[in-house]
Amino acid sequence: MNLTKAAARRRTFAIISHPDAGKTTLTEKVLLFGGAIQLAGEVKAKANRRQTRSDWMDIERERGISVVTSVMTFEYADCVFNLLDTPGHEDFSDDTYRTLSAVDSAIMVIDAAKGIEARTKKLFEVCRLRDIPIVTFINKLDREGRDPFELLEEIEQTLALDTAPINWPIGVGRTFAGVYDLEENVIRRLDAKENAAPEAVATLDASTFADCLPESDRATTAEEIALAKAACRPFDLDSFREGHLTPVLFGSALRNFGVRDLIERMAKIAPSPEPRPASTRMVAPDDPKMTGFVFKIQANMDPNHRDRIAFARVCSGRLTRGMKATLVRTGKPISLQAPQFFFAQDRATVDEAFAGDIVGIPNHGTLRIGDALTEGENLTFRGVPSFAPEILRRVRVQDAMKAKKLREALRQMAEEGVVQVFLPVDGSQPIVGVVGALQLDVLKGRLAAEYSLPIEFETTRFEVCRWVESADPAEIDKFAASHRGDMAEDLDGALVYMATSSFMLTHERDRYPAITFTDIKDYQGEAVDS
Repeated sequence: MNLTKAAARRRTFAIISHPDAGKTTLTEKVLLFGGAIQLAGEVKAKANRRQTRSDWMDIERERGISVVTSVMTFEYADCVFNLLDTPGHEDFSDDTYRTLSAVDSAIMVIDAAKGIEARTKKLFEVCRLRDIPIVTFINKLDREGRDPFELLEEIEQTLALDTAPINWPIGVGRTFAGVYDLEENVIRRLDAKENAAPEAVATLDASTFADCLPESDRATTAEEIALAKAACRPFDLDSFREGHLTPVLFGSALRNFGVRDLIERMAKIAPSPEPRPASTRMVAPDDPKMTGFVFKIQANMDPNHRDRIAFARVCSGRLTRGMKATLVRTGKPISLQAPQFFFAQDRATVDEAFAGDIVGIPNHGTLRIGDALTEGENLTFRGVPSFAPEILRRVRVQDAMKAKKLREALRQMAEEGVVQVFLPVDGSQPIVGVVGALQLDVLKGRLAAEYSLPIEFETTRFEVCRWVESADPAEIDKFAASHRGDMAEDLDGALVYMATSSFMLTHERDRYPAITFTDIKDYQGEAVDS
């Protein structure tokens, strides 16, 4: 297939939201309407009912949350969709930030009753930093919610983002009957049969809604829609692609309503892969040579086979089954014998993949987050971040004979990005760092289930850690020598200073002005001063 045409068919996007806004349910219904599955699961399924397909880890099923990124590929409307369902819980923000480095657009899910919530705002800010275009889906219209104009105003004021409603709700909560398409002037009814054609509207007045709304609501709804048509911004593709405007669609994922419109809108307006900055040049999607980068590692997705999958975003060229690629970090060749497309746990071997595709590459510890794969070119892709953790704990295994096994297991968990592991230079026990406490629960559960390692966590005297760098190596040596009990190395061997408090960190910064203390580091890249 022609590389330009192949890339133009790709739509690679993430779904982001605050927890409980309905993100995972929407993901299921997108896959259902996209034809990727026959039966959607339910997030809060009972024990004897189908579980949500994109949540496969035990803790996800037990708590009804997503804690890792699921990758799902399907075709619809002559497009190849690569959908990444990101963790909604803030304790797993590292995984979400890395995922957003691999997408070209995003769907922002908002609860119609709650509006913009803290996690939504944070994720939007990350999207804005990456210039990721956003389509907004206001969910749960079948429940009592806020006024649509109020929701649009909140998006504009809180996120500084122009809005362009594509449709408008007809009723809300118990009276929710469907939506009015502001562009096509048709009604899409909630109770319409599958694939039923929308109803054309000749005149917009109270009589338009005679058979779907209580009489007391008809005139008000007609007035609201007329006002929305007259006062709201029209959709502008360039403004959307530049990240200044978001099209807004209303619906109910749980009721299967508005999801098909959302998929079709993504096929129509979501950007296909664009050139991506690398260390030496801009990499165009139709460049003949294959390039890509690893943004996620997941081990033991299939507990019957202790597998390890590296998720890679193809940035250019054609990735083919059995091809030889160069792992830029080591300069050594790697054989891509069985690249795979995923639907959560399910997978299929790929014969070829193109720019924008997300492929799983089975490996046994060769690939790590941030790795670049090329056909021989020496380049790396930036922007796959590692953040200084907010919680530091020592890990104690009950059986001292398993200390070596624990270190190896922690190394593998760190390579996946589940936790960060710091090895103190004085030889004391490893310290794990996480963004949120729930990550510790995941680590404990996985070590017990996958490695038969029951562990306990112990507090440390350290509260803050930062990577240290200096243009003068002698300054680093001097600092490390005088703080030997406070120094550690991360998985890459980068030097880290462990501080007992924020006050001590500030104190050391003042004492050593030639040293940079940083809290963000690109995987396989240089630290970024905060």
